[in-house]
Amino acid sequence: MDLTTLIGVIMALGLIVWGIGVDKLGNFVDMQSLAIVFGGAVAATIASYPFRILKDIPKHIAVCFRGGKYNIPKLVDQLVDLAMLARQSGLLALEEKAAEIKDPFFKQSVLMIVDANDPDKVREMLEKEMDDMMARHDEAAGIYEKMSAYAPAFGMIGTLVGLINMLKGMDLGDGGGASSLGQDMSVALITTFYGSGFANIFFQPIAKKLRIRQAEEELFCTTIVEGVMGIQAGENPQFLREHLISCMKQSQKKKLLLKAGNGGGAAGGGEG
Repeated sequence: MDLTTLIGVIMALGLIVWGIGVDKLGNFVDMQSLAIVFGGAVAATIASYPFRILKDIPKHIAVCFRGGKYNIPKLVDQLVDLAMLARQSGLLALEEKAAEIKDPFFKQSVLMIVDANDPDKVREMLEKEMDDMMARHDEAAGIYEKMSAYAPAFGMIGTLVGLINMLKGMDLGDGGGASSLGQDMSVALITTFYGSGFANIFFQPIAKKLRIRQAEEELFCTTIVEGVMGIQAGENPQFLREHLISCMKQSQKKKLLLKAGNGGGAAGGGEG
């Protein structure tokens, strides 16, 4: 489980509370401002996206707390094992191994080369599926990026509402309207505070974490595509290993190459 999102949010809230002062927190609680900012941001988001995307919001939040699902070094080992099996027993021998693979994209990729499909067509189909997958992830992250833009905008709307009410209620005559001046001014200022807070404490971090998870999955799927295409082409398993880890960090390269008995000799390339 990855708790960095939760830790970051708690730290941000804690520092803000400390900066305000516990005894003064009541000054920053205003339900009208909260309704304008949070309610407005949610309403605008609902108006912007179809239900098929919005219904997955609980899954998006779960992804933020999910640990490292994509283990690239382990994937490389699996692909090298499949390459060795294919060279010894042929591509048809991979069908039984494919049944043991849990990841749907990985399993589908192996089965496609087992069926002796044209290599160019296999790559085209797999890359098309990857593009569709990344497009769905773009939509998911886009929800929170939009909300991070909507929240300050509705904060500004709340500020205008408060200022308008304040000016409308001002009466330079016999003290009229002075009693509501503080309330209207607080709505004007607190909505801006809420808008900035929601955008930078909640929505932007969620969007960024989803982008990071998207990049991890994209690297995982790209490694699968390159691996199965190498297996179908009959590449040497050791050469395939070196090819697949070429974009990894130096420490991961050395670990995998040493495990392969290569002595780390090919790990002297630039930092991935």
